[in-house]
Amino acid sequence: MGANTSQVSDLSDNENLQRLVGTESISENDPFWNQLISFTFISPTSSGDSKLLEEAVIPLAKILIENNPRTGNFGALVRVFLGRTKELKISTECQDQLFIWQAHNALFMIRCLLKVFIWQMGEEELHQQFTYQERAPGSCGGKEDLLEELLSNLVHLIVEVPLLDITYSILFEAVTTLLVFFSYQLFQKEILRDGKIYQHIMKGRCLSLTSRLVKTLLYNFIRQEKCPPPATHIFEPKAESGLLYGLASGVASGLWSVFTLGGAGSKAGLDQEHDPLPLSNQSLLLLLVLANLTDGPDWPNPYRQAITCFRNTQDTSSLSMEQPHAFQINFNSLYTALCEQQRSDQATLLLYTLLHQNANMRTYMLSRTDMDNLVLPILEILYHVEERNSHHVYMALIILLILTEDDAFNRSIHEVVLKNVSWYTERSLTDISLGSLLILVVIRTIQFNMTRTRDKYLHTNCLAALANMSAQFRCLHQYAAQRIISLFALLSKKHNKVLEQATQSLRGRQGDNTALPDYAQDLNVIEEVIRMMLEIINSCLCNSLHHNPNLVYALLYKRELFEQFRMHPSFQDIMQNLDTVIGFFSQRLEQAGSDLSVERVQEVIMKGAQALPTDRLKEYC
Repeated sequence: MGANTSQVSDLSDNENLQRLVGTESISENDPFWNQLISFTFISPTSSGDSKLLEEAVIPLAKILIENNPRTGNFGALVRVFLGRTKELKISTECQDQLFIWQAHNALFMIRCLLKVFIWQMGEEELHQQFTYQERAPGSCGGKEDLLEELLSNLVHLIVEVPLLDITYSILFEAVTTLLVFFSYQLFQKEILRDGKIYQHIMKGRCLSLTSRLVKTLLYNFIRQEKCPPPATHIFEPKAESGLLYGLASGVASGLWSVFTLGGAGSKAGLDQEHDPLPLSNQSLLLLLVLANLTDGPDWPNPYRQAITCFRNTQDTSSLSMEQPHAFQINFNSLYTALCEQQRSDQATLLLYTLLHQNANMRTYMLSRTDMDNLVLPILEILYHVEERNSHHVYMALIILLILTEDDAFNRSIHEVVLKNVSWYTERSLTDISLGSLLILVVIRTIQFNMTRTRDKYLHTNCLAALANMSAQFRCLHQYAAQRIISLFALLSKKHNKVLEQATQSLRGRQGDNTALPDYAQDLNVIEEVIRMMLEIINSCLCNSLHHNPNLVYALLYKRELFEQFRMHPSFQDIMQNLDTVIGFFSQRLEQAGSDLSVERVQEVIMKGAQALPTDRLKEYC
């Protein structure tokens, strides 16, 4: 590379690159470096072009791996970058775009080479690539650990250099280079605890910057800054994608798959190569990588500590000395960003992490009066379950579980009335409470799971969320009440089908000693789910019957569904309340006469709900 515009096809023949990877040792004081890092690169505009660039870098990197032990040129390139970053903050203040541009180019080259190094060698050998010294006259090789120096420098760069149009790309490169370093975990079966990269990040000079790094990455996510347009950017052509993001996407999405156990993004996929928010998204990925690093044998993960204890900027109490990495951040801005970004599963993972581990943030979220801004995107994830990977669906569901553990949340969601839910296409929903919508979406998820994935744990978690809410069901929408009973009808039908299959199989196999299908296990699973549904209905009747005439109406309309379970040993106890309610209201309706209109039936139910003695119902859940 050099002063002219470079293209992928030029790389293998580029004289400067050939000299860098060749057998000649080059001192970091050589004018060659200024020429090498003064280039403008035509950014790849598609994943295919990015792959071509990566393929072009691989043979050059392999030659460097062979020659670097004798030349030390990779270490010299790192020192050239480190030398320029010492004045990066001043260059930013002085708007010295040329200086920032060259520093960025040097880091970009380091990152591209590191990606191949990490793929080709173990961590110890990588460390050796940093230690080889230049043998040319004028060399000033020192005893410092160049790997730690680079890692520390990258962290300093991220936390100290302000985010401006002219610094956007180098900050992106710094974040992405750290992600590349952590990609070592992709090539290891065991969790890395003893590696030098892990040690430097967790215990080295980076440790003192823990809270500042976590705070900066969070603010990068909050700000959602778009990649600056070419006119204000150090790269001339199409800097909005490709070079700034395309090359990193392979490593970033690979690291993301570590967290999602193999499935990155939705099935439809987020088009990352045209992502207008590369720095925000890469910062979020790095934050999640840091937060999920395993604890050391005798020290906790400091980045996880920082994430679990940060507080609101409006909290005026002093920071506790017991929380060494505590800091303050604007909770309102963070909450807004979380609400807006739930289309990506990494943003959903951040939301889960904060709800689960940061008590301050969880309390703040649950105190918000606009919880619909957060809950609706989560429900939309579950509604489009066919288009999402299972890990994104599970995270969304666990978030609902955490939220529904709070009684105040369960009450408040029935007070929020939604005028229109555009993404719910099965039926037009107007004037429906957020609570009723939540019930509808969770039931739909259960039904999808019954017919497609058949995941027992998804069933359990969905029903657990409904069970958490059931005592606070209020003014259920008639469609929500119908769907609760419809789900019970579906389970009842499935129960009868499995029972019939088991009976027929036993009759047809008399004298046959071969193993029978495990119908008993299938029945146990179905009966367990049926009992959970009965407990949910029972909890609502015991605690808020007079608030839910639509559920009583749906029960009466489908009362025959429950007949077969009345004498069933697994359901006799829980059926007592339903028998009481069905019997009480059936008698009231008989007394009201025949050929009653829907409105008259609802009137009888509402009056009867006030008259039914609460001590006649027993709580079983």
